[in-house]
Parts: sequence; structure tokens; C-alpha cells
Amino acid sequence: MSDSPRLDRREFLAIGALPLAVAAGRAGSLESSSPTRPAAPTRVRPASQEAIRVGLIGAGANLRGVQIPGFRKIPGVDIVAVANRSLASSQRVADEFDIARAYANWAELLEDDSIQAVSIGTWPYMHRTLTLAALESGKHVLCQARMANNAQEARDMLEASLRHPDLVCQLVPTSMSYRIDNVLKRMIGNGYVGDILSVELQRTQTRFPTVDGELDWRHDREFSGLNTLNIGASYESMMRWLGRGDRVMAMTQIHVPYRRDTRGDLTSVTIPDHVDVLFELADGAQVHLRASETTGLSTGSQTWIYGSEGTIHVDRRQNVFAGRRGDSELTPVPNPREEQAFYRVEEEFINAIRGVEEVTMATFETGVHYMEWTEAVHSSSQTGQTVSLPL
Repeated sequence: MSDSPRLDRREFLAIGALPLAVAAGRAGSLESSSPTRPAAPTRVRPASQEAIRVGLIGAGANLRGVQIPGFRKIPGVDIVAVANRSLASSQRVADEFDIARAYANWAELLEDDSIQAVSIGTWPYMHRTLTLAALESGKHVLCQARMANNAQEARDMLEASLRHPDLVCQLVPTSMSYRIDNVLKRMIGNGYVGDILSVELQRTQTRFPTVDGELDWRHDREFSGLNTLNIGASYESMMRWLGRGDRVMAMTQIHVPYRRDTRGDLTSVTIPDHVDVLFELADGAQVHLRASETTGLSTGSQTWIYGSEGTIHVDRRQNVFAGRRGDSELTPVPNPREEQAFYRVEEEFINAIRGVEEVTMATFETGVHYMEWTEAVHSSSQTGQTVSLPL
């Protein structure tokens, strides 16, 4: 009998039918893509010295390599339970990381009243299910990116979080631009480029495409939804510097139409591996984003921000160069390490639970914005029409 991961994942999803039905039964629809979050009531927060007990749902590479160490650096935080694809895989994770309890499925973990917060480390197809069920169980939620399969699922998650203002909800933000976020925000905010006229974002790989390559979850619509390449993360980063976009037009291609699944069988692919997007910023500036897995020997990821008085360029190694009207060429921009943003997701999550700070990186509202933009890209590429935001 086959014990393929695909079968395990579907069984993993099926386990959640009852909690999802309970959560979905209370869900409504959002009138707006960005509802106003009400002022949070005074929370009964644990004292800073009291242990906060965290449960893990889905123990993927990021959760193992980043979040478990991140939680364990914080005084007073205990990782007390894990639920992976099966009891056996949960137990392996528990043994590896000295976690007290291993559960056969996520529903069992959510029934554990001693757990105050959960970290969701599954792929996007489970994020709505798990977030709604965790909130109904009275648990704070830290959820991996991408937020959900599509914009409606993301709105469902945001609406559920608004029904539970006493609980902290946070998305793991993209870290791909931490090094440059602060310097770009500072330069743009100080008017270095003047009025922004246009922006070029290139997010391309330098390798040639692998024909008949592996069908991992990022190429599988069932597990990744409408998420495509790294365009959602790229848009999330751009929102930090330039704000949100509108009037989305997109064209996509699938250059590698078949990939091999876990059984070695060729499977058709429906998620593009090459995307070109045009959209506008609030001030009318045009943005062009190209993302691709099939650009062999390209110059890699780069950013150009063109303004009425200056230009900013970020090269593939995230070195920043800039020049203003009257200059003959771009020159390096100092970007000292101590002024750069850095990863502190678990710390921010726990601090928010303790009432020390508010979540900023990243809120569920941010996730709705990038999921709506992602869906707009998909819709435009399918219809050939311009799609306005919010959806």
C-alpha cells in the first residue's frame, strides 16, 4: 500500500471537517476588504514572567528551522505540543525537539485547554481552516505566509479575528526585503526621489527551467491556491515602501507544463512559472513586476524606483544605489546593519499576547491586501481585463 505524502496531506485535511464546520458556521462575509478593527478590549494577559504555552500545527522546514528556535529564545515561553500529519510524524518532531505532547491531528491539539497560542506551519490550503478553528478554541494564532488560498479565505480569517479582539492574530511576514526596507522607506519618505513616476520590480531566478521537475506544493493548485511564485511576498514588501496598488493587469505563462509528483508520475501544472504584472500606485505611478522561474542567466532580482528628482536602484545582492537630478551616475547608499530591519516574529507575537506591543509585521489586514492583489493578478491573466482593487 502506498504511503505517499499526498495521501497523508488529504487525510490531514479531512481530520478538520468538524472544527471547520463549527468555525465556518459563524463566519459571515466582509462588506469591505479592509474593515476597521475595533479597539481591543482590556485583555487578561499573562504576567511577563508567566509561561505562555504554544502548540505547533504542521512542522515544516520554516517552523523547525526558524520558529521553534525563535520561541525558545524568549523567556517564559514553552512549546508544549505538536500535531503533524500523523501521530508517528508528530512523535518524531516531539522527540527531535523535546516537546512534551504529540497529537495525532490538529483537532486534538486544539482541544488541549492548557495551550494558549498556536503556530500554524502548514501550506496555504489549511490556513483558513486552522485559523478559524483555533480562534473558536480561544487560542492566539501565528500563521505562516502565504495567508490563504485566495482572497475570500483571507477575508474569512480577518473577519474571524475581528470577532475575537481579545486574541492576537499575526502572519509571518516576508523577510526577503528586511535588509532594504528601512533605507527605502526613509529615502522615499524624505522625498529623495521627488514624485514617484514608475517602478520596476524584477524577481527572477538565474537558472534555466528544469523540464519534468518536481511538483512541489508551490506548483500545486490544491495546496497553494492562487499563490504564484513569490509575487505576494514581493507585493507585501513593496507596500512597506510605496503603499498599495490598484488597476492590475497581468499576463502569465507556464513554460514547464508537466512536473513529477511524489510517485514519479508526470502531472499537469496550472500555476504559472512566469508572470508580468502592471499596476498603479495611489499617486498614479506605474509599477511593473516580473517574476519568473524560467529566466536562465538573468540578472536576478532587482528594483528600480524612478522619481521626478531622483532614482533608487537595488541590485540582486540588495546593495542600494541612488542619484539625483544633476548627478552623472548612481552612487552607493550607506545602509548600516544596525539600521536594518531584522526577523523578530516570535518575539513580536509573544509581546502582543503580553500587551507589550501591537502586531505590525504582519497583520491580517496586510494579508488581505496581498491576497486580493494576488487574486487580481490571476483574474486579469485569465480574462485579459484590468482588475481594480479592492476586489
